[in-house]
Amino acid sequence: MTKWEYVTVPLLVHATKQILDTWGQDGWELVQVVPGPNPEQLVAYLKREKA
Repeated sequence: MTKWEYVTVPLLVHATKQILDTWGQDGWELVQVVPGPNPEQLVAYLKREKA
């Protein structure tokens, strides 16, 4: 059975692509983006297979 690890990452609207690209290079896959605590921020939920 596949085992996953998860992380939540704050995203700034003006740097969303750069932040997600950085995490993606480390093998993280985006699961969902939800509104953050203020209008300028989002929160990304990412997962990757445990090694």
